[in-house]
Amino acid sequence: MIKSGGIERQEAIVTVRSALGVNLVRAASALMVIALANAPAIWAQAQSSGRSGSAVPIDPIEAILNAFKSHRIVALGEGDHNNIQGHIFRLTLIRDPRFAATVNDIVVEAGNSRYQHVMDRFVRGEDVPYEVLRQVWQNAGAGHWDVPIYEEFYRAVRSLNAALPRKRQLRILLGDPGIDWNSIKSREDWGKQVQQLPLRDAYAAALVRREVLARGRRALIVYGDNHYLRNPAPNWPPQTIVAILEKETRSPIFTIWTNTHLDLEAAQADISSWPRPSLTILRGTDLATKLQLQGQFDALIYLGPPSSITFSQLTPALCQDRAYMQMRSARIALMGLSEDWRKKRCAEIASH
Repeated sequence: MIKSGGIERQEAIVTVRSALGVNLVRAASALMVIALANAPAIWAQAQSSGRSGSAVPIDPIEAILNAFKSHRIVALGEGDHNNIQGHIFRLTLIRDPRFAATVNDIVVEAGNSRYQHVMDRFVRGEDVPYEVLRQVWQNAGAGHWDVPIYEEFYRAVRSLNAALPRKRQLRILLGDPGIDWNSIKSREDWGKQVQQLPLRDAYAAALVRREVLARGRRALIVYGDNHYLRNPAPNWPPQTIVAILEKETRSPIFTIWTNTHLDLEAAQADISSWPRPSLTILRGTDLATKLQLQGQFDALIYLGPPSSITFSQLTPALCQDRAYMQMRSARIALMGLSEDWRKKRCAEIASH
């Protein structure tokens, strides 16, 4: 069964300073990539490029850019939160000159919408004090986003915008409901505020409907993969971002599962020879059936076997920031969550 894209696995300290080159397959899959602009013919074209029922790798950058020709929204799964390979791919994608010429907005899970005005100023190139800026991710969720890669992504968008005319600059839309942590002093306070907020997926869907679709724009959504399930699992909210939007707007969304923990090679042996990263169309493939992704997602991105996936970690500076550690520990306690991995990681840093 599908695991949540929000699993916290911590295995390596890496601060990625620039995107790595992406080894892409182009010639063999050219017809399939072009077919993305002519959905639904893409499904038949994808299968005709390989053995019957076999998933076939195609160029992921080309595939996503071409998907925008027939879809206003492309929902790209993050994979397990904090994974570095997915982060590198996202940097490579947005740095392709065609991306800003095609896409207007990037909707992210890793940011508290209460600070949308802060993010708007930041990506436009305005001066924003760091103590203000970091509230965007430190006040979102339960601390998933405190590792360096999320801040780096925001800075990458700011850097890209500096070279673009104002009308083509990318906007980052913060998708996490706007909890005001400054007003929360007890678990009762936290419970009351959470009860007043819409469910996270409903909030994100309304944001996309209002800021993207209603304004005739195109957006890339970057969330944990389970937020895109068309038929959610029993332990997941009944309406995901994608399920809500496709039902209410009749606008099809191109959804992509980013794999970081499933053993794809066990499902289809030749995947071990695929370029990293690769994208494959799932519809009608044995791979989709074996992974129980048939009808749930349109495509899958392969980043390498699970053993090759590494994860961004808290920095030594953050572990030594007493105010931060007290803040995060207090909030985790309020929510009844565990911070074992955080304490363990910071203890390891202190011992070196």
